[in-house]
Amino acid sequence: MNQNLLWWQKGIIYQIYPRSYQDSNNDGIGDLPGIRQRLDHLQNLNIDAIWLSPMYPSPMHDFGYDVADYIDINPLFGTMADFDALLADAHERGLKLIIDLVPNHTSDEHAWFQESRSSRDNPKRDWYIWRDPAPDGGPPNNWLSFFGGPAWTFDEATGQYYLHQFVTQQPELNYRHPDVLPAMLDVMRFWLDKGVDGFRVDVIWLMMKDAQFRNEPPNPNWDGVEPMFSLNHIYTQNLPEVHDLIRQMRTVLDAYDERMMVGEIYLPYDQLITYYGTNFDECHLPFNFHLILSQWTAQTVRQLVDSYEAALPEGAWPNWVLGNHDQHRIATRVGTDQARVANMLLLTLRGTPTSYYGEEIGMVDGHIPPEYVQDPPAVNQPEIAHLIGRDPERTPMQWDDSVHAGFTGETAVPWLPVANNYTKVNVAAQNNDPTSMLNFYRALTTLRQAEPALHGGSYRAVEPNNENVFAYVRKDGEGNGRSFLMILNFTGEPQEVNITDLGEQAIITLATDMQHKGTVTLSNLPLAPNEGLILQL
Repeated sequence: MNQNLLWWQKGIIYQIYPRSYQDSNNDGIGDLPGIRQRLDHLQNLNIDAIWLSPMYPSPMHDFGYDVADYIDINPLFGTMADFDALLADAHERGLKLIIDLVPNHTSDEHAWFQESRSSRDNPKRDWYIWRDPAPDGGPPNNWLSFFGGPAWTFDEATGQYYLHQFVTQQPELNYRHPDVLPAMLDVMRFWLDKGVDGFRVDVIWLMMKDAQFRNEPPNPNWDGVEPMFSLNHIYTQNLPEVHDLIRQMRTVLDAYDERMMVGEIYLPYDQLITYYGTNFDECHLPFNFHLILSQWTAQTVRQLVDSYEAALPEGAWPNWVLGNHDQHRIATRVGTDQARVANMLLLTLRGTPTSYYGEEIGMVDGHIPPEYVQDPPAVNQPEIAHLIGRDPERTPMQWDDSVHAGFTGETAVPWLPVANNYTKVNVAAQNNDPTSMLNFYRALTTLRQAEPALHGGSYRAVEPNNENVFAYVRKDGEGNGRSFLMILNFTGEPQEVNITDLGEQAIITLATDMQHKGTVTLSNLPLAPNEGLILQL
């Protein structure tokens, strides 16, 4: 019910990749004081929560997802005092702070792994997954790494292989050992006691592996590109036992007031929804990435939304994501004009939206010359780097038209090159343009915040009698009782829609061009190319 919505249901989550947001000390790498300097911008977007990608101490073999210490801050990003100051400032402004939790693996420099690796009889040996070589001396089985090659690395000193599904320097924790989960729960308590509002849990569906270490079967539908997907990962992903781990993590969260957990999970809907838990005792939000992964057509997206709505158990809260640090930017995938339609979709569907930094100004993927490539899968597999590299969507935030887009000082060298279009596509330029993507995004978030129909109402698809258009109604069943009709043209061509069951006329509340206004007739309604309309019924 609308008045009972919690902040993570009603609000918008905004992901920041700390390396790329704002550099405060001119070393070319974004940091926590830099984010603090930009809280005005964040507040003006009407977002409710900031999610920070990892800022823990790390040798940065996978840009912070190889954690060397779960309860400290990487000096690259600042100090624990900087984190505390950011958290306090965010809270003072009514913003929540969510941090990444990376429980599946650590860095090989983490103290736990250093002990585990020191000898076969060390008490922490079985905190990680060690196996004897196969009879031929090779890896114990055929499991593969997401970043190329086998998921096993041989350790000369102790004569066994350890498991890693990402880079070699990311050994996987063994959650079948009774001491590992309690240690991770203590990590959660450390940050919750500080006051963080929740966790985005990295690869939560990978945390348990087959106890028998069986070979994975070939994938008959493999497209021949990424070797990782040549196998069906029935023994390393989505194992039933993972749900017990997540329930115990949720129990820790529930001991605190209104904290939340988002799980990173790439699965079909029928499997994704199991991560809410049978009694809603697992993830508050299992991440729904299907908008990122699907074709961008009105029919595909409508089918996607309808099938998700149908699959959700009653009482489960939906969520939607358009972009993140692992996927090409939405404006690159669908074009800059259609990116407005995409933002209108994201911010008017039922459930919690997650925006990736730069989506509010329509940032596109940057061009990364070969000598600048840093992302491990691209470095390890140069022949398909252009297909799998994640650097392009991680380029620095574009603040203004000065050197390096205002991300860092003029004499600094940004860790990744700034995208070429920064002189035109930046916050300062768009601030002053009343119809810019930035001001359109703010208008969308202002409307969403103000209208119970849009942040808490029901969803129903309607027939626009045009296969290139997706139309749906959001209705407030209790607050002010208002209903809104969204009509989205997914093409760069003019379209016409004919909606006959919602009355004759409606009033334009917001259009993607921010200029189309007035009352419209719902029969034979013309739509401009790439136009989206929010109409009050």
